[in-house]
Amino acid sequence: MKRNATPQGTDNVLLDLGFDDAAELSTKTALALKLNELIDQRALNQTEAAAITGMTQPKVSQVRRYKLQNISLERLMQALVSLDQHVEIVVQPARKAHVPGITVAANPPEMTTTLSNH
Repeated sequence: MKRNATPQGTDNVLLDLGFDDAAELSTKTALALKLNELIDQRALNQTEAAAITGMTQPKVSQVRRYKLQNISLERLMQALVSLDQHVEIVVQPARKAHVPGITVAANPPEMTTTLSNH
């Protein structure tokens, strides 16, 4: 029996699954992970989290369930700032060893996602 060659995957499962907006969804997911972690650490209910972040309770609910299609990156970053986080966007030349793209990191380091425009 002949085996078909297995296609090479990337480090972005959403891209591998064919999502057109995989890069943006990965970035939103990294930010939502951190936001949800902070909400859990502070033992906030959705109404309390909404009051602190300036989001509506239904938007907080969407973030809690990782339904991020209707939530902007800016809104997620603003919510993190409202929970006393520093959000930093760094623009620097791409090195030869790195592909041009966008990197979003939320501590701990395992929550880092890199976006490529390829």
